[in-house]
Amino acid sequence: MKKVFEKAQQFGKSFMLPIAVLPAAGLLLGIGGALSNPNTVSAYPFLDIAWLQAIFTIMSSAGSIVFGNLPIIFAVGVAVGLARSDKGTAGLAAMIGYFVMNSTINALLSITGELAKDSLAGAGQGMAVGIQTLETGVFGGIIIGVVAAALHNKYNKIQLPQVLGFFGGSRFIPIVVSFTAIIVGAILFIVWPYFQLFINQLGSLVTSTGTIGTFFYGFILRMLGPLGLHHIFYLPFWQTALGGTMEIGGHIVSGTQNIFFAQLADPQTEQYYEGVSRFMSGRFITMMFGLPGAALAIYHCAKPKNKKVVAGILLSAALTSFLTGITEPLEFSFLFVAPVLYVIHALFDGLAFMMADIFNITVGQTFSGGFIDFILFGILQGEAKTNWIYVLIVGIPWFFLYYFTFKFLIKKKNLKVVGRENEEQAVEQVTATERAKTIVEGLGGSQNIDVVDCCATRLRVTIKDESLFNEGIIKQTGSKGIVKKGTGVQIIYGPQVTIVKNEVEEYLGH
Repeated sequence: MKKVFEKAQQFGKSFMLPIAVLPAAGLLLGIGGALSNPNTVSAYPFLDIAWLQAIFTIMSSAGSIVFGNLPIIFAVGVAVGLARSDKGTAGLAAMIGYFVMNSTINALLSITGELAKDSLAGAGQGMAVGIQTLETGVFGGIIIGVVAAALHNKYNKIQLPQVLGFFGGSRFIPIVVSFTAIIVGAILFIVWPYFQLFINQLGSLVTSTGTIGTFFYGFILRMLGPLGLHHIFYLPFWQTALGGTMEIGGHIVSGTQNIFFAQLADPQTEQYYEGVSRFMSGRFITMMFGLPGAALAIYHCAKPKNKKVVAGILLSAALTSFLTGITEPLEFSFLFVAPVLYVIHALFDGLAFMMADIFNITVGQTFSGGFIDFILFGILQGEAKTNWIYVLIVGIPWFFLYYFTFKFLIKKKNLKVVGRENEEQAVEQVTATERAKTIVEGLGGSQNIDVVDCCATRLRVTIKDESLFNEGIIKQTGSKGIVKKGTGVQIIYGPQVTIVKNEVEEYLGH
């Protein structure tokens, strides 16, 4: 089980590199698409300036090209994320593998006479990097990314006979990936149509469960958060046919997020896709209102002498949740010391998703459900398209629901959340300059560290001997929480984790 967790956390964090490009692309598409939309220009005539509309059109196009090429972005990103070293070669090999895989499928479709000439969507086919192929979407990119990383990790130090020595080591990787991609393409040609049918049926099952299914989606998503495995759960709904399929502008688009952004750029859109209300919009209620309410409750329950220090910690965490939708700094302030609060939080989050579904709130997002995305993809899109006003109508009571529930449970059960710790629980914090050295020491020394990486908020490390791990030392580095399963370790630092990762890598001499 420990090995499964270790592999799962590596797989989950590999999604973070391609996901990290989505906010920038989403902002470009959100601002450009919204403000160049003819309906918006008609409603706000001051936007009808030629040079201004040219800028918005360019921004929209710049964002659209990213979302139009997500499969290859995921192929490269997953390969880079899973590669242990020489990550650039792994990314290049994955890109080549993606080309070869789709070209193989195209050739097989042509040979068998199945290459569609009219309705590509009706035949389950589409265009990928200029190649007519099966519509494997992000799944296809992830598959070839995993294959490329596995081959890279196995063969990047291979030694060939002297006459072929030039092609040894890293140079061997694009070669072996290319040949393997032909096999992968042939396999997908056979099995993918059945997988497409399965995905469509599974998506129909999720849809048929109505608001109850939406509740369990939100609850499971939140419960996977502490393990760092939530990316694996929600990504198929956002990026594949599991989240729905819709024809937009003559093209078939699959995945809730992809559908939303395609509609964002389509002037014919009158109401955004209902799947957005099921798999996205509930986050705004929790992140903008619920968790800040929880933060206020924790502050009011803190010991008087600790309130000044606690106020700074909680205000920063609450603002992070409200503005950006990044919740770990706040969630990990109570997860380990009062897990009952986290379970209640997960239940409330499931209910928030259910409420968004009931009121058909269709406010999309790039990364998470914060105020920035709410402005861009809610308010600027108009109430008629998004029903954004219901985020406020539901969110304000949600603030008080969290506040009174957390305050009652903290006092009733005397939960030792931040500000209520016993004196002996206080941990002395090291300075920033000593942080990397202390982290390495807590992980059992440089010789005990196998892999160092990070996601949006967590330092993700694989160690060799778990008995050498010292949680007490790690706590001195300002971590918000620690998740450990066997040799897989996640240390939560919040949005500044990339700085921590760079410090550790520099200290290790990487």
